[in-house]
Amino acid sequence: MDTSIKRFSDISKENEELDGSKLRIDDIINQEIKILAFSVRNTKYPKDGRTNYLTIQFEMENEKHVVFTGSEVLTRQLQSYQEQLPFFTTIKKKFNRYYTLS
Repeated sequence: MDTSIKRFSDISKENEELDGSKLRIDDIINQEIKILAFSVRNTKYPKDGRTNYLTIQFEMENEKHVVFTGSEVLTRQLQSYQEQLPFFTTIKKKFNRYYTLS
């Protein structure tokens, strides 16, 4: 076997699982977290025209966690800065309507 050729399983991020204990997004509002990774996937339960959901893997107090959200603002922000991961941030809730990184 030619060892100079990569295996699909070594380069694929398609089935990469983001591990950590699950938290609710409202439980981490206004707390500094270190975002490690994220993924955007199609939801099985579309709501208000949203067809995707966001999974964020982060570290808080030296423990890994994940949070799930349909927030379009957070999705857009993370996609814009994905090359900068990992980074520290705080998730804020604005006007009781949407979440944003701060």
